[in-house]
Amino acid sequence: MRNTVTKILRMKKANKKIVMLTAYDYPFARILDEAQADIVLIGDSLANVALGLDATKKVGMPEMLHHAKAVSRAVKNALVVADMPYSAYQTKPNESVKNAKRFIREANCDAVKIEWFKDCAKVTGKLVKAKIKVMGHVGLTPQTVKKFKVRGSSAIEAKKIIAQAKMFEDEGCFAIVLECIPGEVAKIITKELRIPTIGIGAGKYCDGQVLVSQDFLGLFDRFHPRFVKQYVNLSAQINQAVNSFSREVRTGKFPDAKHSYTMDERELKKI
Repeated sequence: MRNTVTKILRMKKANKKIVMLTAYDYPFARILDEAQADIVLIGDSLANVALGLDATKKVGMPEMLHHAKAVSRAVKNALVVADMPYSAYQTKPNESVKNAKRFIREANCDAVKIEWFKDCAKVTGKLVKAKIKVMGHVGLTPQTVKKFKVRGSSAIEAKKIIAQAKMFEDEGCFAIVLECIPGEVAKIITKELRIPTIGIGAGKYCDGQVLVSQDFLGLFDRFHPRFVKQYVNLSAQINQAVNSFSREVRTGKFPDAKHSYTMDERELKKI
């Protein structure tokens, strides 16, 4: 049975750290789920690490729904959260509820995530009123960012981010992502909010942490932010495997008898 929002909220109260990771397909999602991730996020980072686009705002509902369905089929234990793409709520706020419901009904997701923007309070309120579980996102907001840099370094900017985080809580969000902000600011937010904070480049004081799976597994090197820790270099291992396969194919070593089928000689003579 999948984790519930109630369980995630209880983890903060019990001071248990929350693990969230991204997945975009069935096999990845299954591995993360079996490894006991608490939350699996179908991130709009799909645009960059899976589709080769240069901005997360360029991915839309068709792509996000397609991948969310695949992830949901695999996950049995984790809470499944889908990023709402930019066009699904920021350019057309009036369609946000309809689009969010598609993630819940069609893709079997448990919740959606939205980034801070000017009509955020209004949209969040509508989603919560429609009984949709919502995760917020403040600090660096990739869908609208023009330059990748730390947010909240000045007192004025930090106060704005703190206020945004409180707004998300007041409007009924169950958790909030804090991206690329000073650890001191994340500590203040985490202490003042009743809902869990999940950090990405926001220091150690958050209630949980999230990374893009392709980043920490060494599968994406086009962009490597400071906050990413690479736990393994799968790109190098895959490259080595491909080279071994190619060499064996070219020398005739693969496939061998162990990896081939044979026909009964009597049947062969009948051909």
